[in-house]
Amino acid sequence: MNKFWGVIFDLFMIIVGCLITAAGLLIFLIPNKIAAGGASGLATIIYHIWGFPVGAVILLINVPLFIIGLFLWGWQMGWRTLFATLFLSVSLDVMAPYMEPVTNDPLLASLYGGIVSGLGMGLVFRARGTTGGTDLAARLFNHFSGISIGQGLILVDGLIVLAAGVVFSPELALYAAISIFALGKSIDLVQEGIGFAKAALIVTDQKREVQEQIIERLGRGVTGLRATGGYTGREKDVLICVISRTEISKLKKIVSMVDPRAFVIITAANEVLGEGFKEDWKNI
Repeated sequence: MNKFWGVIFDLFMIIVGCLITAAGLLIFLIPNKIAAGGASGLATIIYHIWGFPVGAVILLINVPLFIIGLFLWGWQMGWRTLFATLFLSVSLDVMAPYMEPVTNDPLLASLYGGIVSGLGMGLVFRARGTTGGTDLAARLFNHFSGISIGQGLILVDGLIVLAAGVVFSPELALYAAISIFALGKSIDLVQEGIGFAKAALIVTDQKREVQEQIIERLGRGVTGLRATGGYTGREKDVLICVISRTEISKLKKIVSMVDPRAFVIITAANEVLGEGFKEDWKNI
């Protein structure tokens, strides 16, 4: 039963993600001729040249890629990807008559289009699906040419942006590059979290005292590691502790009070899973 509800939750996430992605494309990117890579970018170019529906074009691009993928890798391609691809294509054409662009400023459109579409795609990725297009094309490039998937993604998106520069204008191609950047950051935000937590690395000669004070006064767990100084060759104790933003000043005060010579590094922890933070692993 848990597995069943897990699948239902994934489907819900994919549906919501596809709807958000479609909205970002329809009210920002497509009407402003911003082809932000991927199948949607190519479909945007075709739409403005010949007037073919964007959703139908995305489907026509993805279906042969998916069929080739099935022959090469079998059903490990994933039913989630197939479902997301179909649902996004249908959503775009069904929603198109009811969605009006909210801005004609290409800079605003590229930024907000990338952000909104990226948030939607991030939800789809979070549900272990993809919207096909560039991802499938990059995997095929990897299979037949040996180039990495990352390089394949850059190649495919670069060619689409270049085509937009030729068909529309070089300026709109530059806006498309901005949109791709914003889209990537939004996907990372959904995938990794906003980063409210902080990770602290504390190099100290007073391991036990610092550890006890953190546990007693902050109520946070501490993990100890042994390290060797690169210059002195001396063994040192390194404490790792994850805290919230509001606890940073308290932690620094504790460390400085116990060991003023301690070396402290505080960095962002985008996502923390476990006691005291995100504990419901079933919804991840």
